[in-house]
Amino acid sequence: MFTFLLVVHIIIAAALVAVILMQRSEGGGLASGGNPSGLMSARGAADFLTRLTSILATIFVLLSIALAALASVERAPTKIDTSLVGKTASSTPEPTAPANDPLAAAAAQGSASPANGATPQ
Repeated sequence: MFTFLLVVHIIIAAALVAVILMQRSEGGGLASGGNPSGLMSARGAADFLTRLTSILATIFVLLSIALAALASVERAPTKIDTSLVGKTASSTPEPTAPANDPLAAAAAQGSASPANGATPQ
């Protein structure tokens, strides 16, 4: 459904660009009055292109909103991850000393190093 609406949206966008480019660039596109000379005159064609532009723009905006709503519903998560529930930042383990550091290993065992710098044997 989403792909179909997306293709329709692209077609509407291309048609909107084409209709806008077909209009005259001299202004007055939205300020059109009634013309009794009929639809096939230059003024009637301008009125038709103006109406078609507004219709295509309305469809484009409504389809954009529908696609955004559809995308948010289809992409919504169906399961909430509860693996992190109950874990706090204060329950972090204490750092351990590297195995090759003799001072840290002696401090971890509770023995103090000698004051003269000699290593215990």
